[in-house]
Amino acid sequence: MAKKKNSVEQELQKEHFRVAIFGSARIQKDDEIYKMVFRLAKSIGKEKFDIVTGGGPGLMEAANAGHEAGDTKHDSDSIGLLIKLPWEAKGNGHLEIKKKFNKFSTRLDHFMALSRAIVVVPGGIGTALELFYTWQLIQVKHIPAMPIILVGKMWEELIKWVKKYPVKNGLISPENLNVIHIAKDEKEAMKMIKKANKCYLKEGKHYFDNIGKYKIS
Repeated sequence: MAKKKNSVEQELQKEHFRVAIFGSARIQKDDEIYKMVFRLAKSIGKEKFDIVTGGGPGLMEAANAGHEAGDTKHDSDSIGLLIKLPWEAKGNGHLEIKKKFNKFSTRLDHFMALSRAIVVVPGGIGTALELFYTWQLIQVKHIPAMPIILVGKMWEELIKWVKKYPVKNGLISPENLNVIHIAKDEKEAMKMIKKANKCYLKEGKHYFDNIGKYKIS
């Protein structure tokens, strides 16, 4: 595989449409969820969109491997933002650009700076942290309101809970849900990603201001 020479710092200077994928490190290749993420990332690669993951195993590997399979001419970048952990010593073998971090907060801030759309697939505490970190930063306007696409039934149940308790009890404003989009599978997720890219291409620097009017879900 031809490796890119760019660094994450160089990528931050570029106006690329990048999709971040957050998901479990534990799910293995024989799992249907792994295969679904691979197919989604392959479609992202075919569209020549950049992809950003945590760079590790499981669904992160599925995403980077799928992107490699779709982006056969290396027209876009596959980026891994690694975290120093006792059980994840190195990145998966499908990364073109990578950077290792000692702190989750610094790593997540790089995800926010690089990404134009967020996709959240099944995962545990780390994935939930990534989802809520992104959502909170959007809520308090520390980052622009990019779309957060949740793929899978587990997230449907979470959003039902959010509506039933925090929203109903006035702890979250209903408009905070505007950035959340539920996709039942990778095909629905890809349609949403394409709509977001359409907005990005048309609106340019006003992308984040006008993404809402494109009604991606």
